[in-house]
Amino acid sequence: MIDLAYQPRLRDLRPITSRNQGLIAPEATPVRISLASSFAGRQGYQAEHLGGFVVPLPGTSVIAADVLPVAGRTDARLDYEHFTVVMSKSRRLALFTGVNIDGSASVSVPRGGDPWAFDGRIPEEAQAGDELYANNDFDRGHLVRREDPNWGPSASIANHDTFHFTNCAPQLSAFNQRTWLSLEDYILSNTRRVGERATVFTGPIFRADDPVYRGIAIPLAYWKVVAFIHDDGRPSASAYLIDYDVDLNEHTLLFGAFNTYQRSVTAIAKLTALDFGDLARFDGFSNEEAATGTAVRRLIAGPEDILL
Repeated sequence: MIDLAYQPRLRDLRPITSRNQGLIAPEATPVRISLASSFAGRQGYQAEHLGGFVVPLPGTSVIAADVLPVAGRTDARLDYEHFTVVMSKSRRLALFTGVNIDGSASVSVPRGGDPWAFDGRIPEEAQAGDELYANNDFDRGHLVRREDPNWGPSASIANHDTFHFTNCAPQLSAFNQRTWLSLEDYILSNTRRVGERATVFTGPIFRADDPVYRGIAIPLAYWKVVAFIHDDGRPSASAYLIDYDVDLNEHTLLFGAFNTYQRSVTAIAKLTALDFGDLARFDGFSNEEAATGTAVRRLIAGPEDILL
């Protein structure tokens, strides 16, 4: 849960070092800003994407004080093509993202040379930019996976939209490219294979003792909640959490083993203070927890371990 009285408990960690040159400072990079007007007409996250199985964006009433406002809106939504981001005021990162996937209309869009950019609808200082990622082991990790919103005639627009710092979080290469990616691949490949639609929410776990690096408190865990409809027409939901150990020294962050778990929607709601409405009713793990009073957690080593 977000601590609204959050105060970093660790001093900023120094940049990584070079054996011959000592400390390496972040590189200066040109500032790229997408003008607010450039997002006109974007179809953001749609709650009715799954037809009769209506899945609203998570509610934020408990953590309303940490929701970054967006000029001209009362709901703090930053709408992009086929996905939406809601930002944290205190952390300069997304509270969560929500994306609609249509496997039957999926389009393969080359990554190309899309540069990361600030979103001009909110202040630049409310977004963590390139200064966080220069000369270290952090990837600019997509929260909404680049391929997920790439469907229909506007696929190329959606692809470009994913390259905004609002949709970015600091993730270690192994985390971004192996563990979480395999889960995302599984979700996307199944929607493509059966021509189904899916809705995916993703975000970081914010903890009061997250280590601070270059002025940003670095999340050490991320979550994902997926809603979809089975072949037999049954609404369904499942939830996942990835966490990793961290060790701190005077120069950098050293990360240990990754652990990926299938959790309940109920558990993710408690960890994030987000309101997923009645989505837990369609999640087997949440129903089991409600019946037994015991938390359910399943370690995932590969897609074959996922229970849907």
